This record gives sequence, C-alpha cells and structure tokens, in this order.
Amino acid sequence: MALANPENILNLLFSYNPWWQTGTIQKEFNKPMKRFAYYDAMEKLNHSIRRSVILCGARRTGKTTIMYQAIHSLLEQNVLPKKILFISFDHPLLKLCNIETVLEVYRSNISGDEDIYCFFDEIQYAEDWNNWLKILYDTKPNMKIMATGSASPVLTDKASESGLGRWTIIHVPTLSFFEYCQLLNIEVPDLPTDLKPTQMYLKSLPEQTEIFNKLSMLQAHFIRYLQVGGFPELALSSDDLYAQRILREDIVDKALKRDLPAIYGIRNINDIEKIFLYLCYTSSNIINLNTLAQELEGVSRNTIEKYIGFLESANLVYISPIVNVGIKKRLNAQNKMYIADAAVRNAVLMKDDITNDPEELGIIAETAVYKHIKAFYYGNATTVGYHRGDKKDKEIDIVVVSEKFSPIMIEVKYREQAKISESDAIVELASEEYPNLVITKRANDFGECKYGEKKIYRLPAPAFLYMLGFVEYQNLKKKKI
Repeated sequence: MALANPENILNLLFSYNPWWQTGTIQKEFNKPMKRFAYYDAMEKLNHSIRRSVILCGARRTGKTTIMYQAIHSLLEQNVLPKKILFISFDHPLLKLCNIETVLEVYRSNISGDEDIYCFFDEIQYAEDWNNWLKILYDTKPNMKIMATGSASPVLTDKASESGLGRWTIIHVPTLSFFEYCQLLNIEVPDLPTDLKPTQMYLKSLPEQTEIFNKLSMLQAHFIRYLQVGGFPELALSSDDLYAQRILREDIVDKALKRDLPAIYGIRNINDIEKIFLYLCYTSSNIINLNTLAQELEGVSRNTIEKYIGFLESANLVYISPIVNVGIKKRLNAQNKMYIADAAVRNAVLMKDDITNDPEELGIIAETAVYKHIKAFYYGNATTVGYHRGDKKDKEIDIVVVSEKFSPIMIEVKYREQAKISESDAIVELASEEYPNLVITKRANDFGECKYGEKKIYRLPAPAFLYMLGFVEYQNLKKKKI
C-alpha cells in the first residue's frame, strides 16, 4: 500500500486545517503578541505587487505562529475557511510527495477555487520546492503563498535560481529585548515618539536624564533576557532550567542532528557538533580557521569553513566580517563569530546562572547588542561587522557601514567600570559631529564624554536595546499596519 495515497493525505490536511470545519483558528495557535516580522510579512502578502513570502529563522523563533496569526487575520476578513490551506512538510508523510500532489488532493476534495491562500511550513523539506513555487506563481495569479524555512541561505540560493521577482525572504530573529518586554507584559513608562537611540546626544541633558530614569527599571529584566534569550515559549516559561534543557534538546540538537544533515547531506555529525561547541566557547571572538583546524584534530580547514556556513544557514551563528574604517591597509580578513542568541550559548555550555560572572555577562551582552544591530539594519543595504586597526588593541566591536550614512561604531563595555581612554579606537575614530557609542552596564552610566575635540556617547545596554525596538515599533505605527 502506498503511504502517500490521497486518503491519507486528505486526513492529514483536515488535521492541519481545523478551521475548515469550525470557521475559526484554535486560541492556542493565535498568540496575542505579534512579532515585527508578522507586520512585515502581512504587508508583503497583501501588497499590490504580488510576491510570495518566505519566513526564515531558527527553530522556535515564532515563524509558524506568524503564519497562524496571518490565517486568523484572513478569517477575520471573512475569507472563506476552505480557501486557506496550511501544510507542514516536516511531517513524514508529506516528505514522500511533492507540493503538486498535496495541492491536487486539496483541489479535488476541498476547494477548486483559484483565489486561495497557501501556508507551507518547513518548505525546504518539500521535494523540488523552489520550482513548484515558481510554477504556482506563474500559473496561479490569484494564489497567495506564505512559507517558512529553517535554512535561510538554502532558500536564498534557490530564490536567486528561480524565485527572482517571485518571492521575498523575511528573516525572523529571536525576540528583541523590546519584544521580550511586550511578551511578558512588562509595563514601561511612555517614551517620546521622536526617539533615536543613536542620536540621544542631541537631546538636552534633562530630556536624556528623564528617559534613562524611566528605563532604569529594565535592568533586572535584561539580566533574565540574557539568560533565557529570545525564544518566545522559553521566555514565558516559569522554570528557566527547564527552558534551557528544551533549548538544548529541541532547538540545538534537532538543528545539528536532523535539519542540517538532511538539508546538506552531512554524514559526520560529530564534526559539526565539535565546531559548534568551539564557537559557543569563543563567541564574540575573531576566529582563525587554521588555528581551529589544529585544535579540532581530524577536521580540515575547508570542512570547518563549510560547516560554519551551514551553522549560519540554520540561524545558529552570526558571521561578523571585518569592515575597517579609516585605514587603507586591510588586515587578514578573519571573521568574528557570534552565537545567534545568547541563551543558546548558555544552554549548550550549561551555564544556568551567569549573574555573578562578569566575563560571561560581557560576552553575552555583546552578542545581544550585535544581534539587535544586525536585525535593526536588516534590509537597509548595510554591512554590520567589526573594525580592527593595524594593532591588536585597535578594535571596535560593532561597525555599521552604509552608503546612505556615516559609519556607526559601537563598543560594548558591559561592566561595572566601563573605562575608555583617548588611545582607544572608539575615541580615535569618533568625529567631532557624530560621537561613537559605548554600551554600558549601569543604569546611570550614560551621557556625552569629551576627549579633546572628540566625543563619545554612553548608553546603558538595556535602555539602548529597548529603544531600538521602540523605534521599530513607532515606524510600524506610522505605516498603520
């Protein structure tokens, strides 16, 4: 008996699409808080210029939830329930057939209409998915598609092959600190709507003081955010140790032992596990691939480079390139590596309490700042990397480079005494008009500091990261999404 027969497929479709019978989506599927990526996805899905939407991100970042929220929105707009199809290609049965086979069962038994909405979860597991999306886009002009995938470069590569002009990829990072506070219903005092975190120095001292005093109540919440990270379900957990175990088993292990081997045909799982463990220990550091190959005996440099690319594709690590500012001679272009969410590192290394470890707090605070900056400037034709001068001690943690604005340079000094001297690169490269930024730990460690004609501006990490999300939220409100 063929397992992927029409009857089995139809039964599975009914299980995935209960609104066909009830007219509504289950309450537990329709989470009340909407991620920034939800608004971006809905804008693209409903735009007059037709595009399919693909959501990319690590496991449990909320990609599937965004699709359920979109389905709920369509039902509220009185779209007929049977015109909304949800499929998860992560199911063993659906891995045995292609998209067209499933759609044929749907058309024959549920709805033969052309103006339907298709939601494809974990689409990278569907056979020849990119060509099928192309065919559906070209032959079904009234069909709208939203999909999710856990391996973004795979999807991006396929998009360049056959999806050009047909679909848009939206990255779904883990929760920002602002979204984390929203999810946990943390009440934060009102902030001015014209807030620009990177230009706080333009506000008067009384305004600055008032804003940072309001945000000082975020300090304790930020410490927990650094520990449990930005995975929605885990942030809501009342048992942080259990949350770490779930993170380790359900997110990291499944990505390393199932997703990546299935997508890339990796045979030696031990090698990619060793590389990922090494990156967890060295997160926020420059990685020398030759040194890494020597330390991981039996794993070649080429394999390490390839596997790091796979880890980036699974949204488990960020690769921060060197983007030297103000010097002509480029040093060997070794990348910095960050674990994509600080809590992943804590879970893998089984660090259940980092509150009394200043070094660990500093590492994961820098990781969190990099993630936020990367997400904030995503889609703006920018490069987010780091600066390294002609000497080892002439580094700047995070540099944002764009043709649209002057480089933004950020140093993370998440410690009780965040000392900066005139010889530090963050001061040397500061302009008279635009001060570079130093991200600090203490709530009262903020304000402008002058070094001769140069100046830097200090901002506490919790306030800075919250303000980035607040600005993004204000931009969404202006769009009236």
